Amino acid sequence: MTFAQFTKRYDTPERAAAAARHYRWLHQHAKPLRQPTLHLAGPYSLTFERIEGRPARPEDLPRIAELLGHAHGVAWRSDLRSASQGTAHHFHDGTRFDDYLGPRQTALRRRHEQGHLPDKASLHAMLCLLNGTARGPFAFYKDSNPRNFIITPAGDIVTVDTDDLSLAPMGYDLAKLIATLHLTYGPLTEQAVKAALFAYNTAAGRYDAGLGATDRARLDDYLTLHAVLTAPYIGRNGYDYGLPPYPRP
Repeated sequence: MTFAQFTKRYDTPERAAAAARHYRWLHQHAKPLRQPTLHLAGPYSLTFERIEGRPARPEDLPRIAELLGHAHGVAWRSDLRSASQGTAHHFHDGTRFDDYLGPRQTALRRRHEQGHLPDKASLHAMLCLLNGTARGPFAFYKDSNPRNFIITPAGDIVTVDTDDLSLAPMGYDLAKLIATLHLTYGPLTEQAVKAALFAYNTAAGRYDAGLGATDRARLDDYLTLHAVLTAPYIGRNGYDYGLPPYPRP
């Protein structure tokens, strides 16, 4: 019997090797996430099992939020409890996670250059907000957006496109999912956001009480950051709805 496959190609061997290491790290340390089977790792490509299904929709948010909470909790308990802000995290197998602050500071400065932050005062305010969110405990960030979660006909959730991982505080990747669901499908209800945050905190808190402490104010800080960081993609890749104006500065 043959199974459908999907081959993803990379510009360099280093990119392909890093993607394979991140896939394997998640398989080992974030077991709640189901990923497609990796059949073959070549010098410029990875060949995966092809997953049939649809991208995530707003009604899937509570289930995915719970899944992320479990995955972040397991990863923290397994391998991330020693992670700290401002430094990349290295593992014995060569896997490297970018730090939380550096790449996002660079991205915010780029948004200012692109005109998405109107002046230096706005940039300074966003950099201060970013620095204020750089508090542990830390999880991983995998760019949670609707296209990166496939809902199979049986209702299973399969996580795809895990090439790039970085460190991020608990709840940051949940905020990315909420923001991109909004961008894709339109505004979410306050009830839906609260339900997702509750599901995430309840799941993460099973692994340590401190992991389930993301409150709504902190989630709003993350959403503010995502509103700026995703601004160049509005109108592209299915992001047809703008986010509400961020509340700061």
